[in-house]
This record gives sequence, C-alpha cells and structure tokens, in this order.
Amino acid sequence: MFETAAHGPITVLTMRHGKANALDIEFCEALAARFADLRASDTRAVVLTGQGRMFCAGVDLKRLSDGGADYIRAFLPALHKLYDAVFFHPKPVIAAINGHAIAGGAILATCADRRIMAERTGRIGVTELLVGLPFPALAFEIMRFAVPPRYLPEFTLSGATYDTDEAMERGWIDETSEPQELLEDAIAVAREMAEVSPPAFAQTKKQLRAAVRERMAASGAATDKTVTDLWCAPEAQTRIGAYVARVLAKK
Repeated sequence: MFETAAHGPITVLTMRHGKANALDIEFCEALAARFADLRASDTRAVVLTGQGRMFCAGVDLKRLSDGGADYIRAFLPALHKLYDAVFFHPKPVIAAINGHAIAGGAILATCADRRIMAERTGRIGVTELLVGLPFPALAFEIMRFAVPPRYLPEFTLSGATYDTDEAMERGWIDETSEPQELLEDAIAVAREMAEVSPPAFAQTKKQLRAAVRERMAASGAATDKTVTDLWCAPEAQTRIGAYVARVLAKK
C-alpha cells in the first residue's frame, strides 16, 4: 500500500494503493498505523507523497457505493483515525504533492505542516459537496486550521479544484516545485524542520493545534453522528452511485 525509504533522519512514505491511492478502510488503517510506528521511531521528519500524477484521489466512492451504509459506518472512523494520526503527528510532516489531491486526498495533504506541489501535474480541492457528502468533523477542522479564512467558504462550498498557481495564490499550498525536483525539495524542507529540537517542535505543534482538539472535544461527536447519518441516507447513496456510474462511463 505504500513504500518506505530512509534518507538519513527523514522517512519518505510513498503511497501505492491502486492507481489513485483512493482511501478505503484498509488503506486508512495501514497508513495510520505507519504514522503511529514513526511516532515511536528515530525518524526526525516524514515526507508523504504519491505515485505518478496522483497524490490521492480521496475516498473510494465505489467501495462506498458497493458497501452501502454498513461499510460507511465502519469507514468513517477509519478515515478519522488516519487524519488524526497525520495531523497530530508530533514530528514535522511535509506533503510532497506530486499530482492530483482531491476531496479526502486534499484534506490528507492539508494534515501536513508544509505542502509542496509539483507544477503542472495536478489539481487540488475538496469536491465532497458535489457528491452530496458533508465533511466529517475532523476533516472540516483541519481545513479551518490550515487554509486562509477568506477562502474557506469558497473551498468547502464550491467543490472547485485548483491548478498549482491558483492553489498557491489561495493558500492551499505553501510552495511549488518542478516535478523532477519535488522529492528533493521536500526532503530539504524536512531536514530543515528536523533541525529544531524535537521536544520543542512537538510542544509548539501541539499548541498550534490545540483549538482543533478543543472543538473536536466540544462538538466533534455530535457533528460526526449527523454526518454519518447524512452519508448513509438513501439520497446520498443514490448520488454516490450516480457519481460512480458517471466516472466509470468516462473511462
């Protein structure tokens, strides 16, 4: 599902889950477990990237459509666990966005401390509402934390995706890189961030993200109950099935 490579104190995780690195239960659980292992390891920073022109296409909607409500009720906690593991990871995390980062894939990239995107290789954005699916509580809070407030309504409500220049202008990403230099640039940023005292970095990162934990503690469970019910509703199931059918028809 992913490959691990050590570059001195830096670990590079390359997602290799099918053609699109689509998020399903197994992939979410495996990647979350890998981040848990890295938390306890000697690794000083993590670079997360994808393959070819795909960083992550988001939730595997075909699995959602085929599995129905039972699958969704098992999947959403696994998705939450993945976002929690990456967003609250105490060490520096750099997203080397090599291609498309769509919907849940855009949120996965946004979990990182820094986001570097290869130029002219893909688009980034959250398209959940185009499928008729509201955002799980932690996914929304991660976006609220990471993107400029002036663009949050546009990002979440429009379902738009952005090329590299537009993403940089709007704050979806922090830097751009030539495709052939992306991994090298991301590792260089990781090395720079890893030079900071690990306990000091972890504590500061914890403070930066404290408001997200507080909002999740206050209302996350209630929000996720509502979101789960909406994802499992017959109307949502119909929209997911129709969207999958359209995508497969294009192929």
